Parts: sequence; structure tokens; C-alpha cells
Amino acid sequence: MLPLSRRAILAAPLAVRGAASVRQLTRGPKFHWFGYYDKLEFDPTGRYILANEVAFEHRAPRADDTIRVGMVDTGDNDRWIDLGESRAWNWQQGCMLQFVPGSKDEVVWNDRVDGDFVCHIFNIKSGKKRTIPSPIYTLSPDGKWAITCDFRRLNDVRPGYGYAGVPDPNEAKLIPEDIGIWRVDMKIGARKLLVSVADAARVPYPPGYSNNAKHWFNHLLISPDGKRFIFLHRWRGDKEGRSFSTRLFTAAADGRDLYITDPHGKTSHFIWRDPQHILAWAWHPSKGDKFYLYKDKTDQVEAIGENVMTVNGHCTYLNKLWILNDTYPDRQHNQNVFLYNVTSGEKRPLGSFHAPPEYTGEWRCDTHPRSSPDGTKVVIDSAHNGGRQLYLIDRILSQ
Repeated sequence: MLPLSRRAILAAPLAVRGAASVRQLTRGPKFHWFGYYDKLEFDPTGRYILANEVAFEHRAPRADDTIRVGMVDTGDNDRWIDLGESRAWNWQQGCMLQFVPGSKDEVVWNDRVDGDFVCHIFNIKSGKKRTIPSPIYTLSPDGKWAITCDFRRLNDVRPGYGYAGVPDPNEAKLIPEDIGIWRVDMKIGARKLLVSVADAARVPYPPGYSNNAKHWFNHLLISPDGKRFIFLHRWRGDKEGRSFSTRLFTAAADGRDLYITDPHGKTSHFIWRDPQHILAWAWHPSKGDKFYLYKDKTDQVEAIGENVMTVNGHCTYLNKLWILNDTYPDRQHNQNVFLYNVTSGEKRPLGSFHAPPEYTGEWRCDTHPRSSPDGTKVVIDSAHNGGRQLYLIDRILSQ
């Protein structure tokens, strides 16, 4: 089975059926969430669903804050199964907890051990754990390698995506040469720098970088065939203030053959549709702020759902017909999860979930919809019922 975290297109089209049902998977007194939308949260059978557990909300993580990692057994009254702990996490992406593509039994997550960020590989059947001396960001389709960026720098420039506990040695450097994107061997943990921050900054940016611009990388994702990866090159200087500018790059798996897919400065959430195409919310001179489908290493770009998917959201492809997406809180403070049919233009609402106003900024609770391997179920994070918890939306599609 192709890993859905890479959103390879499923062979058999799925058809919409019935009304979706929503059930709460986790409950207090502690809070639970998973994080980003481009990771494998479900095991291959669709029975086990990964999650993070924390005892507090509404503040940034500190170095001494520990979370539990575990999974919900939907075949046993949604029983919580504890797997371990992490001291390397954030509200947006947790600790990169995810099933290893191609494996029925192995999960990974990042942690901080003896002052360094690491990654644990844990077998949920045997309970055996091994640790490699590097954190990971995203896994290859075969699970044998990963790429990662510098979580120390992210905690400096975008703390909602970095990890507390290890200071950034390049905090005073605007364009470091020795950090960037590393390839990580998941067996032994050896890693190699593929693209440095300085490498990306040296690629000409015609408008010119603003004065005192500080550069970093974020949001990495390997293509469904493992031959290329995508990343966001971002910077913040005098012109940007509290915001930042962005370029979307792709590169070969060895870090060579850099290509600027979107040079216009505003790329946001994205996903690979297939090894040649990338869907992203961005600004383009043709139609402004829209979802666009880019063909890698070409100038081909087209707006997708321009009159339906009209706001930014966390997008994934379920198959050739359907895109799973959500919204940030609307004027009524509701986050809306929906399906979009790329052929008919149909929009199918899956649920509207109230976002309490205290969930804001770095500790907001985005729904980040994640689908099951067969594309018939979705899990979201939501704080609409007394705190951050996981919810299962069932009966969305059928074979």
C-alpha cells in the first residue's frame, strides 16, 4: 500500500455516501492532539490512531514540559495505549509522531535526550525501542530515510514549529552555512547536509531580500516516489516585520537540482498530489490568493477550486477525485472541514467546529484533517468541547 502521508493517488475512485458522523476519541482531564495533516496517524488497518497527551494548554512549551505519546484503539472502546514520552514538541506538529510508511508495527517520534534532539523508533507490538541521534521532519515512502531541518533555529524564528530546550548556536547569524536540510538514515541515524540555508539564499531573488533578513527552512515533504522533496525557504527582515516572505523550492533526493516552484513570496500549506504535481495555497499574478496546482520543474500552474476553496487550509488528496481540506476560524469562530470534488466542483461539508478565542497564535488548535488509509475516515484536532481533543469523522467516502 502506498503511504497516504505522501498522498499517492489511490487506484480505485471513492464515492460520497450518506452523512458523516462525528465521535470524540479522547477525553479529559488531560488534553490530546496529533498535529500536522501530512503524517501517517492511522496504522495500515485503520484501527489504531496516534496522539499526543498533555496536562496544560494556553502557553508555549518550556524545556521542562513533557508530553506522553500513545494511540487510541478504536476496536476496544477507544482505549488509550501509552507508548512513551517526549521533551521535543510544539502545538502545531507535536513531536512528529507517525507510523513508519510500509510498516504495520513501527512508529517514530522526536525527543530530547541528554541535551540533544533525537528520534525514537518504537514497535507497538513488541515494545522494543531504538533511538537514532537525529530528529526527523518527514519520512521517505519506504521509511528507510528521512529529511530534517534545524528545530533549534525554528524555535528562534517560529517557535510554534521548533522545540524548546536547546539554544540556537546560529541565533546571531542571518544566513548560516552549516544548517539547512539533512538526509537522515533511519537505521543508524547518520545524516548528511543536503541544502544549506546559505545555498537557498544564494539563489537570486529578483525583488531583493529586505535589510537584516534572517533566513530559515520549514515544512519539508518528500514526493510520493521518493525522488524529490519540497521545502519552504523563509526570511524575515526590516520589511517583513513580524511576518515573513517565502519561496517554495523542490530538490532532488540528494539535494541537487534545486527548482523554485513558487517565487512570489506567499506560499503556505501544500501537498504532493503525485510525483510531478504540488497543490499549494499561494499568491499568483494570474488570480491572486488561491489554491494552485503546480507542475514541478515547469511553469505550468492552474487554480483549483477557485470559487469553492476560497480560503487557506490544510489540504490533502484522498484520490483522483477528492481533496480533504479545512479552514481557519471564520467570522463565527468556526473551523470548517470539507471535501472538494476536483471534477464536479462539489463541496461536501464534514463538520463545523467552534474555536474558542483563547486558542490563538502559537497555541491555536487547527483541525489539520488526517484520513485513514482507505480514505473513508478522518481524524481532526478540535477544542470545541472543553479542551483540545481528537475527533473521528466517519462515513465520509466508500469504495
